[in-house]
Amino acid sequence: MNEAVDLEQLENEFKECKAVLSAIGDETRQLIILCLMKGTFPGMRVGEITKRVNLSRPAVSHHLKVLKDAKVVNMVKQGTMNFYHINPATSALNLLKRLFSHIEESMFECWKRE
Repeated sequence: MNEAVDLEQLENEFKECKAVLSAIGDETRQLIILCLMKGTFPGMRVGEITKRVNLSRPAVSHHLKVLKDAKVVNMVKQGTMNFYHINPATSALNLLKRLFSHIEESMFECWKRE
């Protein structure tokens, strides 16, 4: 693959990751992600997250919406209860892994040419 194609692919991947990068760039959302990583199946409810991160319920709900919209966090509804969790198989965080892998490959290719 030539350099122009590599850079175009990276540019597209950066665009694809924009929502994820924006969502996880906020310290409060990082705290919520860490909280969810400590949770158990089927996930955590807003009230439980609220207690652990010491934020108001509306604030936690807002941040969960941002994370959910960016496909970082998933929600499972059981009756009237919503459980939030991170599924490593479906989380958009996988887009970041792919992006960073391609950045690393491109950098090594650049260093080989020098």
